[in-house]
Amino acid sequence: MLPIPADIFTEPDDVSPDSLANLGPLRRLAGTWQADKGIDINPKGNGPERRVFIEHIRMDPIDAQANGPQLFYGLRYHIHINTPEEDITFHDQVGYWLWEPATGLIMQTLAIPRGQVLLASGKAKPDDRKISVTAKRGETTYGICSTDFLEQAFRTDSYRCDITFNDDGSWSYSIQTELFVRGAPFNHHDSNTLKLVAPPKLNPLAVIVNDRAKGDRDKGKGPAA
Repeated sequence: MLPIPADIFTEPDDVSPDSLANLGPLRRLAGTWQADKGIDINPKGNGPERRVFIEHIRMDPIDAQANGPQLFYGLRYHIHINTPEEDITFHDQVGYWLWEPATGLIMQTLAIPRGQVLLASGKAKPDDRKISVTAKRGETTYGICSTDFLEQAFRTDSYRCDITFNDDGSWSYSIQTELFVRGAPFNHHDSNTLKLVAPPKLNPLAVIVNDRAKGDRDKGKGPAA
C-alpha cells in the first residue's frame, strides 16, 4: 500500500469526463454480455451439484469517483442468471469494478440478495489480458461479510475471480469460492465465457459534455443564408 499523503482532502483537478477512455484493463468489460453455457458447482446435501446456466451481464461506465486524492474510474454492473430448467432467478448480483490508474489497483464490489457482500482487490497494468481479484473472510480491507446463517451454515473463507480477455472480443471468468459447509471445506466453482450483445454506453458526465459540445457547434453554424 502506498503511504497516505499529508493532504487527504484535496481531490484531483485533472479528472477526465470520459470514463471509458480511462478504465485501463476494465475497458474490455464495458457493454452488455450474454452466454448460455456457464457451469456452476455448488454444495448440496447429497454431494456437489453441477448446473448449466444462462447469464446476462450489463456493465455501464460511471463518472470518476474520488477519496480525496485517490481517483477511480469504474463500471457499475448487474448479473442475472437463469437455468434452462427453471424460470425463477438462479443468481442475481450487483456491484462495481473500479480502476485506480495511479497505482494499478483494481477492485470488485459484490452484493447478492441472500445477505452477503464483499470487496476484492488485485493489481494490473492497462493492457493486461488477464486480471484477478481476491478477498478473504475476517479482513478489514478487501474482506467478506455475511449473515449469521451463512456464517454458520455456509461460511465463505475466500473468494477469487480470474478473468481472461480473449482474442475474439469475448471474455472468460473462473470464480473459486472456498466455503466451509457442515464442518468440511468445499470449493464452489463458477465459470463462463461471455460475448458482447450491445456496446457500452457513455458515463453521465461524458454524455453531458458531448451534448454541450454538439450544441456549441450547432450554434456556431448560425442561420442558413
